[in-house]
Amino acid sequence: MTLNVLILCTHNSARSVLAEGMLNHLAKRLGRDVLAHSAGSAPSGRLNPFALEALQNVGVETRAYRSKSWDEFTASDAPPLSIVITVCDSAAAESCPVFFGPAGQSPVQVHWGYPDPSNAEGGDEGKRRAFELTRQAIGYRMLQLLALPLATMDRASLQQALIEIGAS
Repeated sequence: MTLNVLILCTHNSARSVLAEGMLNHLAKRLGRDVLAHSAGSAPSGRLNPFALEALQNVGVETRAYRSKSWDEFTASDAPPLSIVITVCDSAAAESCPVFFGPAGQSPVQVHWGYPDPSNAEGGDEGKRRAFELTRQAIGYRMLQLLALPLATMDRASLQQALIEIGAS
């Protein structure tokens, strides 16, 4: 059964998109049955071009990506979520809606914060550098997530492992 991961950031335009792209890309390369989704509490309706560029530079297909509301993942036809990860501080502080996981359980939730690369100084080159560094940092954590024995972990073990990944 596919393990669905939802990555949240307020505007769903940069960090959550980087995380969705990297997790899906790496899961496919490693043959893992993991599917990432991203959303925001107040989606901007557009994707940051620097996020798309950083993903495309490493071979991630981004044509189907879009900025969307987390409301899409509370609907009855939403995929059952096993993990919800917040990647920006403002999203971590918000009250999340109720998401449903397999067998009606709530998903494991964890916060992995990253500074907003959209605020980088140095013009376009400074932003490109910041987005690439953020993509690399996110990719490293996603590799750690994919290295876990996800199919055999109980909720408490998964929660602890994800907290430890976030602290690294």
